[in-house]
Amino acid sequence: MSTSITERDVFAESVQFSNDSMTIRLDDGRALSVPLAWYPRLLHGGDAERSNYELIGDGEGIHWPDLDEDVSIEGLLAGRRSAESDASLAPWLAKRGRS
Repeated sequence: MSTSITERDVFAESVQFSNDSMTIRLDDGRALSVPLAWYPRLLHGGDAERSNYELIGDGEGIHWPDLDEDVSIEGLLAGRRSAESDASLAPWLAKRGRS
């Protein structure tokens, strides 16, 4: 007996935020929720900046132009968080008047 596993790409359809998490609705019916702490630029962004996002391609990623943040759906599904360090984030926060 042979079995076949068919893999399909999964794409984002929309993004929503709570005070401490980001939830991405996927085109296969799932919703994926991750802590905002995983993405410091999103964590430190305002509501208007978070709401201003663009789906990359067919939804394989999400881009926030106001926050200079990109997140891939593949990375989210693999449990990868931002590689941003405190040192790399410091100039960005300083430019925004935060530290």
